[in-house]
Amino acid sequence: MIILGIETSCDETAVSLVEAKENKLKTFSNIISSQVKLHAKWGGVVPNLAAREHLKNIIPVLKTAFKKAGVKPSNIDLIAVTQGPGLIPALLIGTNAAKTLSYVWKKPLIGIHHIEGHIYANFIHVNSKFKIQNLKFPILCLVVSGGHTQLVLMKKHLDYEIIGQTLDDAVGEAFDKVARILGLGYPGGPIISKLATRNSQLKKKNNFQICLPRPMIDSKDFNFSFSGLKTAVLYKVKKLKKLPVTDYELLVAGIAAEFQQAAIDVLIHKTIKAAQKYNPKTIMLAGGVSANQELRKQLSEFIEKNFPSTRRMLPATSYSTDNAAMIAAAGYYRWKNMSAEQRKKALRNWKTLQADANLELA
Repeated sequence: MIILGIETSCDETAVSLVEAKENKLKTFSNIISSQVKLHAKWGGVVPNLAAREHLKNIIPVLKTAFKKAGVKPSNIDLIAVTQGPGLIPALLIGTNAAKTLSYVWKKPLIGIHHIEGHIYANFIHVNSKFKIQNLKFPILCLVVSGGHTQLVLMKKHLDYEIIGQTLDDAVGEAFDKVARILGLGYPGGPIISKLATRNSQLKKKNNFQICLPRPMIDSKDFNFSFSGLKTAVLYKVKKLKKLPVTDYELLVAGIAAEFQQAAIDVLIHKTIKAAQKYNPKTIMLAGGVSANQELRKQLSEFIEKNFPSTRRMLPATSYSTDNAAMIAAAGYYRWKNMSAEQRKKALRNWKTLQADANLELA
């Protein structure tokens, strides 16, 4: 079957066409129109500006996706759209577009949770040998993004139990705020990662010690907190600015590296701790921050060392950040698990589907 995926939860207008065949998910097209440059001058996403850009871009992106895929609307079997959570002005553009197409083309429509999409990005593999039936449950998934930081336990497909989550800032949000404190611009994740790499290359020149806290690393639960880490960076910057530092660029790189490592230490420690309790057969990474190369590397090393018999799954970096292929992938699994009556009802979802900025993962 061929699934049309639509994603407009934040500042990416994304459309994808994905084929599910013989236990494989193949991406025909995955078109993304980014608004990063537009929002960079504001230091973050402005909801109404994002909605205007989505409205302007949704039709051109749709046309490009179909052209690249080489398919026609009549070839589509299912439409999947991000229903929430996200910015409500942005979500409305995607859901209304999907509802219109469902009505006009007479195709079933399914609303998808944004984080569910990120989780199922792990199932879109460039490795043609990967097959869906090879997956083993239970799965422990570390979700890291701009809006969410969670540990999710899955005993089967579409069955989610949140066993840990951030009590304040999400880790991606912390990256953005720390980048703003350091005067690095938006978005913060890629810039901090790049500076952290530079810092490791110039470590011998670094004649000062930077130490930041690892919030809640020793707590008995699996929850996270990154607000205090962000504040610690703020105080550290204010203090160091008073010192006679000859190379401020090197100082910023050192802070960026220490912040990134502090965040990674907490994320990995909590994941390993949860894995020791729940004994998952698979550990996954999901969300925009899963594109961070140091997190991917260190998490893989820790899993291999502590759980050699546990399978680890990391999404391809091209599917880590917001995209529509992941929404289509999740839509396929939703469809696969629906009864005949539910599938029939999906043909009428164009009437009832509503965007939900606070949609819960269930």
